[in-house]
Amino acid sequence: MSASAPPGVRAVLTALPAEIVITDPDILPAYAGDQSRLTTRATPAAVVTPRTTGEVSACLATAHRHGVPVVPRGAGSGLSGGANPPTDAIVLSLHRMAAIVETDPANRLIVVQPGVVTDTLRKAAAAVGLYYPPDPGSVEFSTIGGNIATNAGGMCCVKYGVTGDFVLGLEVVLADGRILRTGRRTVKGVAGYDLTHLFVGSEGTLGVVTEAILRLVPKPRPPHTLVAAFGTLSDAGQAVAGIIGAGLTPSMLEILDRTTIRAVDRLTRMGLGDDAAMLLVQSDDPHAVDVLGEIEQICTKHATSEVFATSDPAEGAMFLEARRLALPALEKLGDWLLDDVSVPRTEIASLMARIERISRKSGLTIGVFGHAGDGNLHPTIIYDAADPASCEAARTAFDSIVEEALRLGGTVTGEHGVGRLKRQWLATELGAIGVATHYAIKAALDPAGILNPQAVLFDDTADSSQRAP
Repeated sequence: MSASAPPGVRAVLTALPAEIVITDPDILPAYAGDQSRLTTRATPAAVVTPRTTGEVSACLATAHRHGVPVVPRGAGSGLSGGANPPTDAIVLSLHRMAAIVETDPANRLIVVQPGVVTDTLRKAAAAVGLYYPPDPGSVEFSTIGGNIATNAGGMCCVKYGVTGDFVLGLEVVLADGRILRTGRRTVKGVAGYDLTHLFVGSEGTLGVVTEAILRLVPKPRPPHTLVAAFGTLSDAGQAVAGIIGAGLTPSMLEILDRTTIRAVDRLTRMGLGDDAAMLLVQSDDPHAVDVLGEIEQICTKHATSEVFATSDPAEGAMFLEARRLALPALEKLGDWLLDDVSVPRTEIASLMARIERISRKSGLTIGVFGHAGDGNLHPTIIYDAADPASCEAARTAFDSIVEEALRLGGTVTGEHGVGRLKRQWLATELGAIGVATHYAIKAALDPAGILNPQAVLFDDTADSSQRAP
């Protein structure tokens, strides 16, 4: 242990088994942040890698007594700085708690530890003929603990919902080390406050999830797929509104703009064309042919330039892979800053048009893709991280996009979380009473303020008048 570590940090590490403590200066920088851009980060004083709930409890109880900041971390795949520690903090990496504790197909549930990779969880469900729908873009390496912390979504949300819709109960270690169990294993249950969903999406600021009871659903049929290309963003937006307005619920409804289509085409050589926008639609409904038939009619009505439909799972998987490659393809264009905003589904075209104007004004390339079915878009700003002027332009463009989303009746984040990237915008969205209520909840569960300080709203520089209603 480094002699330069603060006394409180040394006290925490002394209370823990040596084999779960990392203080190697060559390793610690790897835990300085997640995959976000333009967020503050610092090398932690130490990393703790617990194997059990008891070890998590011991870490937090000692940290609470000594006022040591603790930042929970999953796979580090976050995009908002939610796992970025402040100076002299301990990072609590939960990757070693990766057991599937129980699979209960009769009751359609599964119990897992937070370090289970999302794709591993989905495969475990499939092995018993069931399905875990949440499907974030980082599905192959993100962990369920991080998914719960941010209430992650993905491409199947339009029909199935987000992570929180599948969380039935949690085991949570509170800031002072006490262990809380919330929720239920039953289909119905309304006893007491909904503490489970208080912790879902709280980004590690209220407690540390060490176990989750998750709801599963019957395994769906292989999906049918439709791809529609449009000459204008307005036409694509009207098609989305038409699909939703017709009462249709596809299992996937994704959108890519021209910049993203071109980037994916350069990467894959798939011959995707040069249209203003593309919709990728899937249906796993028993009457998928009829559903996609109606969707095709709606797309054709709104001046689509081309429609392709297939019942072949392999062809559908090919188009789905093209969508998954949206961010990797845009990454090839330069440094990137990924935004995450949601607007009412009828405002998707308006937001995309406004992003085009922001792109022209800033002189930066901005590719847009995302979940059209639930109004959640991911504008991706390409800039030069080595150029301060370009960084400033990227940040200004980012803020302008968030502001436009709010003006359209939207929200500052649909699935990536607030982290350190959007604290000021969350305060704008919530308003003074909403901010004060958040602080009151934080103070009740973490009075010493040790859990993920500087994330979401909670930093030492906040106006003290906002801390209580």
